Amino acid sequence: MYYLFSKTIRSIKINGIVDTTKKIFSYLNNSSTHFSFLKTKTKLTQTEKFTQENTVFPIQPKISIITPLFNTPEHYLKEMIESVLSQTYSNWELCITDGSDTEHDYVGNICLNYTQKDNRIKYKKLDGNSGISENSNKAIEMSSGEYIGILDHDDLLHPSALYEVMNAICREEAELIYTDEAVFNNNHIITLKHHKPDFAIDTLRSCNYIGHFYVFSRKILNKSGTFRSEFDGSQDYDLILKIADVTSKIVHIPKLLYFLRFNDKYINFNKKNKIYANVNTAGANTLSEHLTRNGMSAKVESAFDFSGFYRIIYKLREKPLVSIIIPNKDHVSLLRKCISSIMEKTTYKNYEIIIIENSSVEKKTFAYYEELKQYSNIRIAYWEEMGFNYSKLSNFGVQYAKGAQLIFMNNDIEIITPSWIEEMLMYSQRDEVGAVGIKLFYPNNTIQHAGVILGIKGVAGHIFHDMSRNTFGYMGKLKIVQNMSAVTAACMMIKRSVFEGVGFFAPEFCYSYNDVDLCIRVLKAGFLNVWTPYAEAYHHESKTRGYPEKQREYTKEVAMFKEKWSKELVAGDTYYNCNFSLEKTDYSLRKT
Repeated sequence: MYYLFSKTIRSIKINGIVDTTKKIFSYLNNSSTHFSFLKTKTKLTQTEKFTQENTVFPIQPKISIITPLFNTPEHYLKEMIESVLSQTYSNWELCITDGSDTEHDYVGNICLNYTQKDNRIKYKKLDGNSGISENSNKAIEMSSGEYIGILDHDDLLHPSALYEVMNAICREEAELIYTDEAVFNNNHIITLKHHKPDFAIDTLRSCNYIGHFYVFSRKILNKSGTFRSEFDGSQDYDLILKIADVTSKIVHIPKLLYFLRFNDKYINFNKKNKIYANVNTAGANTLSEHLTRNGMSAKVESAFDFSGFYRIIYKLREKPLVSIIIPNKDHVSLLRKCISSIMEKTTYKNYEIIIIENSSVEKKTFAYYEELKQYSNIRIAYWEEMGFNYSKLSNFGVQYAKGAQLIFMNNDIEIITPSWIEEMLMYSQRDEVGAVGIKLFYPNNTIQHAGVILGIKGVAGHIFHDMSRNTFGYMGKLKIVQNMSAVTAACMMIKRSVFEGVGFFAPEFCYSYNDVDLCIRVLKAGFLNVWTPYAEAYHHESKTRGYPEKQREYTKEVAMFKEKWSKELVAGDTYYNCNFSLEKTDYSLRKT
């Protein structure tokens, strides 16, 4: 039941749950899946092949490809080996360990035949099948390369895979490199493409999105340790988490360089082995151990009905005062709904609300303010300037806030999740986290906010905007915690120390992009921004409202944003793969 994230197809094969796999695929966003033949995606022109084969890198380390075998079908085995032989970077070795039973002697014969043709291929027949981790470790023991790559016995590498890895090693001194990947069927038709974000620790803690192809330095392996049998079924996840603990030199290559074979008639490893029936348990256990290594007290649960996705419930180290800052001008019905939802539903007790009064004229507004005076944790702060400037209003509100944690909130938010503050605080309490955003819906249960992507429509935009509330999202993205470049300040938590440290909201952004501008500065200061789907609220903003009333001001702010963050817009959003469209928000592929 584990699709594409790390153990994806392998775990499906291991468990043999074909019907579940088909169910998972039915959730996927078909607009992001363009069916094509594997041959067309792995073919190089003569010029490309010549150029790559004759490239002289400043360093040329050997890359050891590690592949354990078990009863591998003959044509799968040959295709796998041929894909390695086709590599345009030639300083490699293929280290094969064979745990096949006596009924599959042909496996060894095929491998021995290849070793006679190319001395870069090493083969060792094992006494028996000790499981994926032990068999892999024995292959590592055979290896001599400075770098090690993991290749499953029935999958394929793009001819440029090692060439691209070498580019990353030489260009960025990478110690862990991973690529995009695709799934192909028995007809060699690509049925699913997994274009991944750059390294994102909170996304990785939600699922092993890194998967394959991944390559790491032997130096890092000596620090992290090798595969561990107790995590068989999620051994790749365990190793990647251990490597991520000891290096920050992690590079993502946004190209389809690894191809996973999906065959519902073939079981990759011993289906009767009980450990493979507990892939999800193994993944949760390795994730729990990773969190403990990093000094985090947390409980790991399955994220939803599919294995391989995880939800972390971090223990709150303390329960600090949380200040909720809400600018308001009239619109009493919206404000009343907002305040009532907070007070009636919120399970977190230590909070205060500061309403920033901004030039209201209706008597009922001030009558409602009088009602609120009965609550000791609600205060009204009066903004004396005329006109609307969200940045100035919010900055002004912070002066009245006493909390170490700040929540900026629009007056048209209606809380759904009672534990919404806890869900945000469990991330905001971490020293390395800056802003935290939540999942927002329009009243008609379509998505208003699931994170912000830089470059959408040339500036920045909300991903999955206007899609159904129950949408699974590309690779489950609407169901898991992720790192994002920005989140909306319609409901955003941030530590006061971080907010003040990056210089508050920028007053020049009166109407738009003030939150995105803030979040980019938070990233630049070395913090992470996090979006969680486990805190939900309605945003009663009208979907047809369009731009702010003053089109000229909006246009001016767009131009300012583009000028201020031109380099970042050109570079692209680190959490959004460059293969995706910037014209749509549904993870559709960019037109080529």
